[in-house]
Amino acid sequence: MECEEGLNVETLGDETPRETSSLISTDHDDSIYGKNMALYEDEMDSTPMVSSLLNKLANYTNITQGAVEHEEAESEDGIQRVTVNGPQMGTFIGVFLPCMQNILGVILFLRLTWIVGTAGIVEALAIVFMCCSCTMLTAISMSAIATNGVVPAGGSYYMISRALGPEFGGAVGLCFYLGTTFAGSMYILGTMEIFLTYIMPNAAVFKAETGEPTGMQNNMRIYGTCCLVIMTLVVFVGVKYVNKLALVFLSCVMLSIMAIYAGVIQSAIKPPNSPVCLLGNRTLQNSRFDKCLKTELINNVTTPTQLWKLFCEGGIENATCDEYFTNNNLTEIQAVPGLLSGVISDNMWGHYGQYRAIVEKEGQSSEQASDNTNDISYYILNDITTFFTLLVGIYFPSVTGIMAGSNRSGDLRDPPLGKEFKAVYLSCVVLFGACIEGVVLRDKYGESVKGTLAVATLAWPSSWVIVIGSFFSCCGAGLQSLTGAPRILQAIARDGIMPFLQVFGHSKSNGEPTWALLLTAAICEIGILIGSLDHVAPILSMLFLMCYLFVNLACAVQTLLRTPNWRPRFKFYHWSLSFLGMSLSLSLMFVSSWYYALVAILFSGCIYKYIEYRGAEKEWGDGIRGLSLNAAQYALIKLEEAPPHTKNWRPQLLVLLKLDSDLGVKHPCLLSFTSQLKAGKGLTIVCSVLEGTYMAREADAKLSEKNIKAAMAKEKTKGFCHVVVSSNQRDGFSHLIQSAGLGGMKHNAVLMAWPANWKQAESSLSWKNFIETVRETTAAHQALLVAKNIDTFPTNQDRLAEGTIDVWWIVHDGGLLMLLPFLLRQHKVWRRCKMRIFTVAQMDDNSIQMKKDLQMFLYHLRLDAKVEVVEMHAGDISAFTYEKTLVMEQRSQMLKQMQLSKTERGREIQSISDESRSSIRRKPCREKPTQSNKFQVPTIILDEEAQLIHDRNTKSHATLNDKATPTSDRVHMTWTKEKLSSERNRHREAHMTVRDIFNMKPEWENLDQTNVRRMHTAVKLNEVVVNKSQGAQLVLLNMPGPPKNKGGDENYMEFLEVLTEGLDRVLLVRGSSREVITIYS
Repeated sequence: MECEEGLNVETLGDETPRETSSLISTDHDDSIYGKNMALYEDEMDSTPMVSSLLNKLANYTNITQGAVEHEEAESEDGIQRVTVNGPQMGTFIGVFLPCMQNILGVILFLRLTWIVGTAGIVEALAIVFMCCSCTMLTAISMSAIATNGVVPAGGSYYMISRALGPEFGGAVGLCFYLGTTFAGSMYILGTMEIFLTYIMPNAAVFKAETGEPTGMQNNMRIYGTCCLVIMTLVVFVGVKYVNKLALVFLSCVMLSIMAIYAGVIQSAIKPPNSPVCLLGNRTLQNSRFDKCLKTELINNVTTPTQLWKLFCEGGIENATCDEYFTNNNLTEIQAVPGLLSGVISDNMWGHYGQYRAIVEKEGQSSEQASDNTNDISYYILNDITTFFTLLVGIYFPSVTGIMAGSNRSGDLRDPPLGKEFKAVYLSCVVLFGACIEGVVLRDKYGESVKGTLAVATLAWPSSWVIVIGSFFSCCGAGLQSLTGAPRILQAIARDGIMPFLQVFGHSKSNGEPTWALLLTAAICEIGILIGSLDHVAPILSMLFLMCYLFVNLACAVQTLLRTPNWRPRFKFYHWSLSFLGMSLSLSLMFVSSWYYALVAILFSGCIYKYIEYRGAEKEWGDGIRGLSLNAAQYALIKLEEAPPHTKNWRPQLLVLLKLDSDLGVKHPCLLSFTSQLKAGKGLTIVCSVLEGTYMAREADAKLSEKNIKAAMAKEKTKGFCHVVVSSNQRDGFSHLIQSAGLGGMKHNAVLMAWPANWKQAESSLSWKNFIETVRETTAAHQALLVAKNIDTFPTNQDRLAEGTIDVWWIVHDGGLLMLLPFLLRQHKVWRRCKMRIFTVAQMDDNSIQMKKDLQMFLYHLRLDAKVEVVEMHAGDISAFTYEKTLVMEQRSQMLKQMQLSKTERGREIQSISDESRSSIRRKPCREKPTQSNKFQVPTIILDEEAQLIHDRNTKSHATLNDKATPTSDRVHMTWTKEKLSSERNRHREAHMTVRDIFNMKPEWENLDQTNVRRMHTAVKLNEVVVNKSQGAQLVLLNMPGPPKNKGGDENYMEFLEVLTEGLDRVLLVRGSSREVITIYS
């Protein structure tokens, strides 16, 4: 169970699962609550009384992750439950000790003196001040976040992830984990450096040459690996042993700090005797000689010393000596002149040097040798090239200790640790520079003082206090890192935001993250194999600075958003301090190492994108989500100030979906076409309507939304989903067209499928709703896209290898017809299709000039398309057009006049069908109809319940000579005027009663001439379109508007059917009466 949410899912019967707090107990005594609280008795199961809840709320404590013992207890209902008992670690043990061990550790004892000697007191103070200020500002931000509610295990990772979201939290959390792991490597390397250099130098396996770090690094790799194995076993046994050892280690650290300050006081009174030998102004390694003399008198005989033998060959009389040794004298100075010696002036400014440069004392006289090929292996040399930014990266790990406590603490308070530690470091910088000689400060390994730790020369009463104290301090810090890092990884793994880390979320029976510990040890070994504390420290600095940056960002975002849940108990914070800390962290990253900074940022970015793409969706109420809401609100308000410019116009789609009986998506290809048209850009709202009341169909509405979202994910349609429940579909779609969207982010186009079976439907609602939708989109000044034969459209997995997208530009509607093919061809499904544009020329038009003008227009629009002008000659209206119009009007008239019951209609249908079958067997007599002949087609269609003899009249004009194929209950005939006349005469005699009842006598000359002209346009235009575009992959047509008189709605559907006959994929487009494409830049 995720500790941050504390939620259980409870299902009651068939109801939707709901979340209930783990603190809530629904057990109550009905006899008690039933008397005094009867008004609320129906809600007792889900909302318990406050009196029974307060005790659990007040006594809620956070259990520190890890170091827990699980005891399985069986409850009364037989369910196995896990009772977690955590160790009682207070602020001192859980927070103070880890922070103290990490801050007052390896850098203070091993590198601070070297940093002071190399950078000088002024620049060293600047380094300490910058790093400590960054840490102090981060501690303030962390205190605010940590006191804003209960922080479970996971420490800084939990705070960042819940404040900035799973993407940022996971990316920075992984950086934090790696930083803590490399911190363990650094502390182990520091431990081994103390052991091999100052405690047991004879234990070295490889011989270490001066200025050549290879031998020393190999020794540290071997002993560091052994130390890592031992520490891993200690942590594996249990964190409680680490905590017990922490008190011992901390005692050693405190004694070491006290010994340093005591030594400073002692040096002011009586400086210790620690001689340093200089040859000219060069510092010598005094581990190879006992006296700083060239010769000495032994029994009145001048005898060469050990130092002489290092630089000379032969006796005194015939010796061949190093030229620099001959030209310069030896000088012996004290390593610790004392607090009042005035050495502080010499150490005030920096002394940076190149790799293998000799450490020299400024102000000391020296005569350089003419030959520079002399041996320098006896001098103190720089093992690396030093510069200011390098020292910043090496020093910064000393101030990362504030995170150590948060790794395992469940209640991070804000003790004044930052101020104390900052004071310790600042005072040590000044005191080291005031008491210790500069060449000794720059001697990293204390070779000028017989292999003694530089800071140990200042200690009182013995240098071994510092050596032993620093050794145990580094050991303790390494154990703390190996204890905290696996728990960070375990917290990340248990959140499930990175699937490949799930295996590391498992733990032993006592809560120890075993697999996470093994991975931590493996990564820590990589740091140990680097073999140099100076090379590991900058990596560690970069990872922690990334973490600091986002801690400050989290606090600043939460403060500026002013979310209701942001109520930290710690009041001494401000968003400006957090931004300052964030800026300082980013600056220190690039100051320390710009290439490491880029690598860290790139690594975090990759993890961010991975979590965004593959990670689990989490809703933690994070600040980034709140920031997105604020940004969205601001953007919506700005968008509403003015309509979008034509250059920015793109179809913002409202997709009207139909659902099947199982509440699944009826036409998934409509969603595929949406994604192909939009490619994830702009607004897409996918909607559907359920009939009924919301209270009755709430569950159906949620199930429908779930199914639509699943279909959208499958078809890769990015957008929003909304299902409304309305008394009827017409009102529901009307409400959606009017109110979908928000502010300036509203749809400007409606996409829907053509009602394919509108003729065969039992009810006329399907085509009536369709026409009303057309009218409402026109009234709302929105574009309308109607996809006919939508189930034949390509899916996102298809690739159209060739073909064309044909645009039939009949009327100008704002350029939407031009824009849609361009948008479609951006998608990989349509990318290989060519674009063709057809326009229609009348007899009075100059088709050649029209083609030139259209080509120029497309050139200005930057559209690549083939242009063709089709000439439609004016001609007489064909007999076929009259027949189509006649059949259409007959159908319309019968629908209006027939009021028979369902039984009567069935009998009429059966009789007409039987008569039709018998007539088909006879050879029809062909008569040439004249204008004076009056006839009617005796096909009776009763309120869309049946489509009888003429239901094949909607076939293409090109198939009029095909033979009719009768079905079981319907007669399908192919009609010509001769056949129609013959059938008319036969049915006139057979069904005179029906004709007389309805008095239906439509004639050619009595037809509505408006309908005849419209049918003529549909037939002629369909002939041209089919001739040119029958093989096209998609045909885009201007969609004519519905009639203003609603009495002719069914005729409008017939016109559209005739217009699109014989075409596989058709997109009818109706513009919004505004320009959507422009020739201007």
